[in-house]
Amino acid sequence: MFGLEKEKKKVEKFHFDLEVEIAKNPSKGQELLQLAEKKVEELKTLLRAGGSNEDFDQYGMLLHGFSALQRVLKKVVNATKEKG
Repeated sequence: MFGLEKEKKKVEKFHFDLEVEIAKNPSKGQELLQLAEKKVEELKTLLRAGGSNEDFDQYGMLLHGFSALQRVLKKVVNATKEKG
């Protein structure tokens, strides 16, 4: 429209630093994934043990964060396996 259709620019795909680092060193991705799994298990143990309400809320937030990290790492690690 208005002569702008001629200017199609190729947009490069954005890669996060973590993706680039894992692509260079796939074993680093596995290490980080194992570390996240270990932390999730530790947090689940702490939550099962109980404690004060404030600690419980903080452990819950950390658990959600590490769970999200696990999901992201699994996707990145699987993507690097498919490429290489």
